[in-house]
This record gives sequence, C-alpha cells and structure tokens, in this order.
Amino acid sequence: MHTALSLVAIAIVVVTVAGLARRVGASPPLVLVGVGVLCAYLPFIPDVRLDSDVALVGVLPPLLYAAAIRTSLVDFRANRSSILLLSIGATLFTTACVAFVAFWVIPAPFSLAAAFALGAVVAPPDAVAATSIARRIGLPRRVVSILEGESLVNDATALVALNTARAAIISTIAIWQVGLDFVWASLGGVLAGVVVAQVFSFVRRRVDDPVIDTVLSLLAPFVAYLVGEELHASGVLSVVVTGLLLGHRSHLLQSGASRLAEASNWRTIQFLLENAVFLLIGLQAPFVVREARAELSDTTLLVVCGAVLLAVLLSRFVWVFGAYSVRLLLRRPVDQDGWTWRSSMLVSWAGMRGVVTLAAVLALPAQTPHRGTLLLVAFVVVVGTLSLQGLTLPALARWLRLPGPDPAEDALAQAALLSEVSKAGIERLDSERTADDPDDVVESLRGKSEQRVASAWERLGRPHEEYEPPTATYLRLRLAMLDSERAALIKARDEGRYDDEVLRAGTAVLDVEESLLDRAELSNERVAERLAPARAAAGCEHLMSAPTLVKPGTPDGCEECLRDGTTWVHLRLCLTCGHVGCCDSSPHRHADRHYDETSHPVMRSFEPHEHWRWCYVDDLLG
Repeated sequence: MHTALSLVAIAIVVVTVAGLARRVGASPPLVLVGVGVLCAYLPFIPDVRLDSDVALVGVLPPLLYAAAIRTSLVDFRANRSSILLLSIGATLFTTACVAFVAFWVIPAPFSLAAAFALGAVVAPPDAVAATSIARRIGLPRRVVSILEGESLVNDATALVALNTARAAIISTIAIWQVGLDFVWASLGGVLAGVVVAQVFSFVRRRVDDPVIDTVLSLLAPFVAYLVGEELHASGVLSVVVTGLLLGHRSHLLQSGASRLAEASNWRTIQFLLENAVFLLIGLQAPFVVREARAELSDTTLLVVCGAVLLAVLLSRFVWVFGAYSVRLLLRRPVDQDGWTWRSSMLVSWAGMRGVVTLAAVLALPAQTPHRGTLLLVAFVVVVGTLSLQGLTLPALARWLRLPGPDPAEDALAQAALLSEVSKAGIERLDSERTADDPDDVVESLRGKSEQRVASAWERLGRPHEEYEPPTATYLRLRLAMLDSERAALIKARDEGRYDDEVLRAGTAVLDVEESLLDRAELSNERVAERLAPARAAAGCEHLMSAPTLVKPGTPDGCEECLRDGTTWVHLRLCLTCGHVGCCDSSPHRHADRHYDETSHPVMRSFEPHEHWRWCYVDDLLG
C-alpha cells in the first residue's frame, strides 16, 4: 500500500508541476528537480533511494526507445558526422577531461579507475532537457536533430566506458582488453538491435490488432536491452538500433490505427518516466549530501563539485569548437550538418545532464573509493547544468539569432506535400476504377482527396476575420453538429433506449470523425505575413526561368469571376501572361483551367504578403 501511494503521489506531482511549468514557459525538468529538493527536506517525506537496476533496466530502455522511434533515420544519416563527433568523440573527450580533473582534486585514497567512472557518469548530455527547451523556443531543426541523435548514441558510449571503469575498480584489466570490450560492446549492440528489429518486424507484419501491436511495442525495448546485455554488448545501443529501425519501417509494419495507438502510448510513458526521474533526482538530495559529507569536508566538496562542473562545461566547448576549427582548416563547408559558429555555440551550451547520469552513478559498485562524493558530484552536475544552461539557453538562442522553424513555411511545404500525395492517390484511383464502379462513388473519393489539398492551401490566404474559407466554414458547422449529435446520444443512453454495446459503437463513430477534423482551420493566425520570398526549386527549369512578378491583367480579382459575377476564395497569378484566376478551393478553379487551356507552367499566389510559386508541369513549389 505504501508503494502504491508513493507512485500515485509521484504521478500527481509530475502532472501538476510539469503542466504548470509548461503553462508559464518554464523548463519542466529544472522545476521538477527544484520541487524534488524542496519536498526532500519536508519532515513527512521519507528518504528516496532509486535503485540502479530500476533506473538502468526499467527507465532507460523505454525512454531511449520512445525517442528512437520518433527520430528520423533519414535525418540521422544526414547529420551522422555531427552526431558521431558528439556522441562518441565528445563523450569520450569529456570522460577523459573529467577523469583527470577528478583524480587531481579528490584526495586519496582515490583511483584513476574511479575517476574514469565518474567521467563516464557525467559525460552524456540528456537531450530530454535540451530538446524540450529547443522545441519550445524554436531552435533550427537541424540543431534539434543533432542533439536528439547525440542523445541516442552517447548514452551507449558512456555506459560502455562506465562498465569498463567498473571492471577496473573491481579487478585489474589490460589496456588491450579495454579496447576490445569497447569494440565488441558497440558492434554487438548494433548486431543485437538489428536482429531484434528483424524479429519484431516479422511478427508485427502478421498482427493487425492495435492492442496486440501496442503490447509488442512495449516489449521491444526490454527485449532489445536484455538481448544486448546477454551478449555482453551494449544493451542501450541495441535498444536505440531497434527503435530506429522499427520506427523507420512503421508504415510497412503497422496499420494506421496501430501507429496512432503506439504514438499516444509512448508519449504518455515518456512524459511520466522522464519527469518522474527529474523529480526523483531532487528527492534524493538529503541522502546524497549525507553520504558525501561523511567522506569529505564541506570545503573540499565545494572544490570538487565546482571543478568537475567546470570541466564538464568547458570540455564540450573545447571539443565542439575544435571540430569546427578542423573543418575550417580542411576547407570543408562550415554549414554542413549544422556546423556554423553560431550553431556550434548553441550545441556547446545545450549539454544539460539528466536521466542517464543519475542511473549511471547509482550503478557504481559499493567498493568505489569516495562513492558518496561521486554521487554528490553527479547530482551537482545534473542540477548545475539544468540551472546554468537550461535557464540561459533561450537567451543565447535569441542573441545568436538562429532562424527557427517558420510555421508559415511549414504550412506552405505541407500544402505542396499534400498536393503531391493527392496526385498519386488520384492516379491510383483512375487506374483501379472499372466501368462498373458508380460515378458518384469515384467522384466522392476524388473530391475528398482534392478537398484535403484545398484545405492546406487555404491556410496561406487571408485571415478569417477578412474571409472565412470553405474548409473553415465546414469545420465550424460540423463541430456544432457533432456537439448536438453527442448530446442526443447521451440522452438516449440516459433513457436506456439502446444497448450499451450499440451506444459505444455510436460514440466511437462520432469520436473518430471528430479526431479527423483539423481544428487548426479555425485559427485566425495570418501565416502568410511570415512567408519569406520563395526560392526557385532546384532542378525545375520553369521555376528558375519564371519571373517573380508580372503585371496582372485584372488586379481587382479573378478575370472570369469578375466577368461572370461569381466569387472566389484565393487568387493566383500566371507568371507568363498575367492572368488572374481563382484557386482550387474556389467554385470554378479558373487558375487550373487557365493552365489546362494555355499550358503556362508557373503561377504565383496573388494574395497579400505571399511570395510562393507553383510549377504545374513538375508539381514543384518554389
């Protein structure tokens, strides 16, 4: 009962504190650590001691897997040089720097093996803390991808180094054995991950039940970790490889319902686990401080903690800017993989420590010299980096003026993507239909596909206070209808006129339809005003040769609509002859008709503040 109450209390505190932190724009990891420290000194709160096996086996694999299945393997490959430089090079460099500093400042008896163990403990940054801030303040996606990729591999690097240091603490090992263990841990972990991913892929291809598929997804990280550890390789790296491969193949292995269920479940698990760990870090403060003060004086502890924290901060800067300088000397493109001096500065400062550092330090053997001191040092590094770097990273990003993702350009790119996808679907519809297929069914399918594309383009036009596009009108009215339909269903339930199974099936129908409605259409935000001038798409001669603007033939509106007395939604300008036509969301689609009649290849938006162009021939945005 006591354990159950503790778990419920932790969950309530995590949900409340993390929710409030997000509402006020604060960093949830940092706030949770602070709340944990405050709660730890309350008289009615017992000492909290997190077991290393719980952290390494119960917490770390699911957290890494949750991040891995959401990581783009394409982005990982594109940024692999930067990711490997940080996840392997920077981790080992930090390990060595911290080890020598710790060996220098921690009084005897203290061994070099224990110093290297501490270095491995504090070396890997926790991207949970970094990317949560990075996404909130809008850092460039390439920087975020590099930080996420680093976090997936650096944990394995650090834990392999830690296992070697632990073995050296317990017994004497040769240098060649250290290198051999590291190579096998890496290669074996990758091999184990590939094998586990293949097995799960084989099984999941034959499962069409979202519930069973979700269970398999929950099992995958633990199976991968145990297989890797059983081979005496890196279980962490095995989890990462399994997650990357299964996430990359998800469109082949799972149904749409299974993917949605998996994404929702893992977001929930990740939220609870990662935030609970930050709370537990703070709750362990009294225990950690007592253990350390029993070994060294307060003055010595301050010197040790300060020296190690400084070594952690500076070593990352040295490594990142050292790599940047080498690229300059080799005359490599400095912006490749995000390596500019601005992004290098940001990556250097985005080195907050968290879950892995806590789990790793708890795994130090009992005979480690000054184990209590090492616990405190790891605690200070976690709290110190969260405080120093976490609080100042937004200000640094603003000072560096790194361009973050532009919602307007994202909306434009999404519209272009949906146009490409819709075209493929309609081509398949035309090839699959037979003479016996009812025309109204075929036209309904074609209309739904075209409407989805039209909805995406409508977001780029005038705000709703000036003109409400058809999709937004549909959404507003349909939501009102669903509200009344659900009220009628609840009334029928309360009156007992239908069986419960029938009522649940009816509720599911309404819920599914509501979940498919895109509420973003109701937003009045004017994304068009933030659209940067479009660049010509590489490889499209029509976009490259077309002018940016020509004199419009009818600047007041669509030529045909003005002539016929009809209305339009948005306007398009032909960059060959200056014809002004209406868009695909308009009833008559005169811009498309103009292309069908003239084959003029490129048009541009004729809406205020919009600068994008579209090539009809190549279906490319420019």
